[in-house]
Amino acid sequence: MNLSVQIFASLILSVVVGLILGPDAAPWVKLWVAPIGTMFINLIKMMIVPVILSSLVTGMTGLGDLKKLGRIGVKTLIMYMGTTAIAILLGFGAAMLIHPGVGLDMGAAAAPEIKQAPTFMEVLVNMIPKNPVESMANADILPLIVFSIFLGAGIVAVGGKKGVFLTQLFDALAEVCYKVIGMIMRVSPIGVFCLLVPVVVNNGPKVLLPLLSVIVAAAIGSIAHMILVYTPIVSFIGKIKVIDFYRAMSEAMMIAFTTCSSAGTLPVNMKNLIEKLKIKKEVVSFVLPLGATINMDGTAVYMGVCALFVANVYGIHLTINQMIMIMFTGTLASIGTAGVPGGGLIMLAMVLQSANLPLEGIALVAGIDRVLDMFRTTLNITGDATVACAVDRTERKYDKELLEEANKEREENELK
Repeated sequence: MNLSVQIFASLILSVVVGLILGPDAAPWVKLWVAPIGTMFINLIKMMIVPVILSSLVTGMTGLGDLKKLGRIGVKTLIMYMGTTAIAILLGFGAAMLIHPGVGLDMGAAAAPEIKQAPTFMEVLVNMIPKNPVESMANADILPLIVFSIFLGAGIVAVGGKKGVFLTQLFDALAEVCYKVIGMIMRVSPIGVFCLLVPVVVNNGPKVLLPLLSVIVAAAIGSIAHMILVYTPIVSFIGKIKVIDFYRAMSEAMMIAFTTCSSAGTLPVNMKNLIEKLKIKKEVVSFVLPLGATINMDGTAVYMGVCALFVANVYGIHLTINQMIMIMFTGTLASIGTAGVPGGGLIMLAMVLQSANLPLEGIALVAGIDRVLDMFRTTLNITGDATVACAVDRTERKYDKELLEEANKEREENELK
C-alpha cells in the first residue's frame, strides 16, 4: 500500500478509535499512546537541523555562483510574497461565501495571552546568530539558515581542493539525512495514529463541531488557493503535470496535515521533490528552508477567514480600506512572525489591530486553532514546493540560454 494511503488510513482509524474509546480512556491514552506520537515527532525534529545545514550548504556550493544565488533569492521572495497576498484575498472570498460567525454570541470569552510580535529591526537583528551552535541547539531556523548560507558562500569562495572536500562532505551528510528520513517515514502511519487518538479522545466530536463554518471556510480557501494559484504555477511555469505534482506531494501533505509542523515536514518535502519530481537539489536546498521560515500562504488564508469571522461576531462591516490594510499587514507579517511559537495567532492579532477589529475575537479562534492549523500547514508546505518547482524551471531555461549563447560565441570564434 502506498505510504500516503497508509497515513490517510491511519488518520481515519485514529478518529474512529478515539471516538469509540471516549473521554473515559483519556488517562490510559495519555500514558501509553501519546508518548509514541511524541517519539515520532521527535524523530522528525531530530533531522531538521542537520537537513537544513547540509542541504543549504550543498545548495550554495551546487550553485557555485553568488550572482546565481541572488537571482534565485529575488525570484523566490517575489513569488512567496505574491502568493501570500493572493491567499489573503481568497480567505476573504471563502469567508464571504460561508459567512462564519453570523449569529454567534461572543459572550464573556477571554482572549488568550498573545506574545509580543517582534519588530522588523528585531527580526533583522535576530537573523544573525551570535552563536551558531546555540541556534542549532534551540532549532532557531532563521539564524541557522543565515549561518548555512554564509558557510556555503565561504566554501565557494575558498574553492580548490579544500572547497571540493567540504562540498563532498556536506553532500554526503545530506544524502545520509535523506536515508534516515526514509527510515523514519516507514513508521509514520503508527506515529500519526498515536498523535491523533489523544486529540480525539480528549475533545470527542467537539474537535470539529464548534465553529464549523470557520473550519469549512478555511478548507474552501485552502483548496481554492491550491487550484487557482499553485496548479497554474506548477503547470505553466514549472512545466510539471498537475497529477504528478500532487501525487509526489501527497506524502508530505499528509504529514503536514497531521503534525501541523512546517519545519517538521521540511525533510520529507525536500526528499520527495528531489527524488520524485527531480527538482535540482541546489534549488530545493535553498528555496524550501527559506519557505518553511517565511512563506505563510496557509496562515494568510486563515487570517482572511478569521478577520471576517471576528467582524461578523461583533457586527462590524469591513470596509475596502480595512481589507486592504489586512492584506498589506498580513503579507509583511508573514516574515515578521516567522519561527515564533504561536505565530498564527500573533499574525492574527497584528492583522486585527491594523484593521481596528476587537482582539477579544481571538479567544474563539484559539479554541479551534488545532484544526485550522492542519489546513494552514498543509497549504504552507505545498506553497514551498510549488515555488521550488517554478524557480527550478526558470533556472533551467536560463542555463539553456547561457549554453546557447556560449555555443554561438564559440562557433563565431571558430569561423573567425
